[in-house]
Amino acid sequence: MIRSFVFNNGSLVGRDLDVDSLKLVMFDKGLHVWIDMENVTDAEARPILEGVCNFHPLAIEDCIQPSDRPKVDEYDKYLFMVIHAVDFTRGEEEFRTTELNIFMGKDFLVTYHNDPLRSITATIDRVQKNSVAVARAPDRLAHTLLDFLVENYRPVMEELSAEIEDLERKVLSAKSKDVLGGVLKVKNEVQTVRQIIAPQREVIARFARGEFSMVRAHLLPYYRDLYDHLLRISDSADNFRDSLTNVLQVHLNLQQTEVNKVIKVLTVMATLAMPIFLITSFYGMNFGHYPREMSDPLTAYGWVFSLTALTTGVLYWFLKRKGWF
Repeated sequence: MIRSFVFNNGSLVGRDLDVDSLKLVMFDKGLHVWIDMENVTDAEARPILEGVCNFHPLAIEDCIQPSDRPKVDEYDKYLFMVIHAVDFTRGEEEFRTTELNIFMGKDFLVTYHNDPLRSITATIDRVQKNSVAVARAPDRLAHTLLDFLVENYRPVMEELSAEIEDLERKVLSAKSKDVLGGVLKVKNEVQTVRQIIAPQREVIARFARGEFSMVRAHLLPYYRDLYDHLLRISDSADNFRDSLTNVLQVHLNLQQTEVNKVIKVLTVMATLAMPIFLITSFYGMNFGHYPREMSDPLTAYGWVFSLTALTTGVLYWFLKRKGWF
């Protein structure tokens, strides 16, 4: 799906133009255009990227091919940015990232993504309701997109925080046997967020420092605000990682405690069983060696069991007095 929006001083004056009309609009310096491409084929995308916008082949290749790392490249007349949106549906236990490619020039903004994005939908809704507030220029429109994208990190972080709290309750209540699997799963999700946020933060930092002429000076504070948001998200992700490490350590300590309890019980049982093993092994149940008055098997068995009970009882009293169990 290819959507296009044409603005004149921030007012929406046209939308969803064909390729030939977009070429004419691109040459009109009084207008600027936003072209959004969602889940399009190469055959559909290249006439826009090559024919209408005349982007560099390397930038087009980076746009079409998936990239795991956010970045920003500066060309003569535009910027090319790779950024990532995140989405997490707790009920479905699904954590996803979606790549958003942005071309930003003085008079145009082109976005390319394979999956629907909440930030795109929210920006289109804002454009339709009040385009003057968000679409006076491509750098302002790009900020709106990025602002919505960063804002969508908040529910993701809240979901991860809720999952960590659940794991903490489970590990302390000792009701769940699959705490380790849950910790590793959430830890992997947090690590994914950290891997995305770190380079993404550096990308926005370059905008905040005013490195690019495409961004007007009065918009720099807005981009610095975006950077602050990403910095807080990065700090939260680091805290989540530390919390998960603590949960894992507590879980392992509790498991070791349970193992020690089992070993302690087994050790006591083995210790209490030592008398009967020693006595029966010594006599070998060969009553021919007993005194004559114990030649009767019944008397001999009574002697053995009585001696075993006595020594076991003395050993039990000794262990109990020492407080070993």
